[in-house]
Amino acid sequence: MTASRFTSLIRRGAFALSLAGAVAASAAEPASTHWSPSWMASTQPIWSGDFALPPGLPFQFNRQTVRQVARLSIGGTRLRVVISNEGGTSPLHIGAAHVARHAEGSAIAEGSDRPLRFGGQAEVTVPPGARLVSDPVDIALPPLGEVAVSLYLPRPSQPAGFHFDARQTAYLADGDLTAAPRMPVAASQWSTRVYVSGLIVETQKPPTTVVTLGDSLTDGNGSTPGANTRWPDALAERLAVRDVAVLNAGISGGRLLKDGMGRAGLERAGRDVFAQPGVRAMVVLLGTNDIGWPGGPFAPAEPAMRAKELIQGFRQLIEMAHAHNVRIVAGTIPPNEGALKGTPLEGHYSPEKDKVRQAVNRWIRESGAFDALVDFDALLRDPAHPSRLKAAMDSGDHLHPGDAGYKAMAAAIDLDALLGIAP
Repeated sequence: MTASRFTSLIRRGAFALSLAGAVAASAAEPASTHWSPSWMASTQPIWSGDFALPPGLPFQFNRQTVRQVARLSIGGTRLRVVISNEGGTSPLHIGAAHVARHAEGSAIAEGSDRPLRFGGQAEVTVPPGARLVSDPVDIALPPLGEVAVSLYLPRPSQPAGFHFDARQTAYLADGDLTAAPRMPVAASQWSTRVYVSGLIVETQKPPTTVVTLGDSLTDGNGSTPGANTRWPDALAERLAVRDVAVLNAGISGGRLLKDGMGRAGLERAGRDVFAQPGVRAMVVLLGTNDIGWPGGPFAPAEPAMRAKELIQGFRQLIEMAHAHNVRIVAGTIPPNEGALKGTPLEGHYSPEKDKVRQAVNRWIRESGAFDALVDFDALLRDPAHPSRLKAAMDSGDHLHPGDAGYKAMAAAIDLDALLGIAP
């Protein structure tokens, strides 16, 4: 990758929308409280129909209610919801919006339903490419509590603010059901996210935030849907007692150097990491798709990735993090021999690609360039066959860990090293 390409990526990231600025621009709050990010979903452009994977979304919504569920990392006494029309080409009109504590399935907890307002108005129009932050809602939420957000879309609305792999069921039904205790049995269901991209809670302490920047291994592919068993979820469970938020900025198909099923990591770090209020540290786990995609079904015409190119990209990310006074912790790239074997998506692994992975991992371990590291490769690999995932950690596709693997990944992170706390 050329120096001009890096400069372009960094410049494009510098103009990313700042969630911190959006919150600061909203109504003033008492000085004794703070607004802290507690959950996010990184947004992705919706790709065309000739890509290797379908986006898995309805073509449009019209006079329908979408209900989506997310789990907070830290709790608070009030809540704001971030609505995204990023990727949208036309204004997004929301006729009504509600938030509630989640019960189970599509149901909300009795007595917890609250209407959302935007500048005091129940209806709002979000310009193309923009995010809006709701007015505060009085709703006490515990750490690791689940929230259901319901949006009524009265006009034809194409999906935007899209996140491909939610690992959580979304519900869609006709009419304004934003206050309904439960969605109808006949409601449509799918597992992507639209429009809802962030949850912000009111806290007594200033925010302390950790962001995990990664690909499908961070997004949680291979984990049990609806169970919150991604490794950032398990990390959030460990850090909740310290009042530290964990935001999952994983995107399935994400890459460090080039756009994939989302913008390049070097570009989106500006928006997804450095713009987050109170960000103390980031954990980066990228490289699997930079190495695995070229020559396979996802990027058949791309030349093979070289270790020095990926290392140069990591060096740029380190410089960006340190310029923002953010600690950066690297995860080594796990093995993937046999990845997606026997499927149309086979092609991530080859012996030549694995040599590149091992060279990058060796640099991560030995260079001292990062503030800390977590050796996911050593944790997850089969000692008898180091280019494969350990069977007990494998989801079954030989690319993504399962629930046990993700739990072990979170447990392997040294929290004091992550937060820069001296022993």
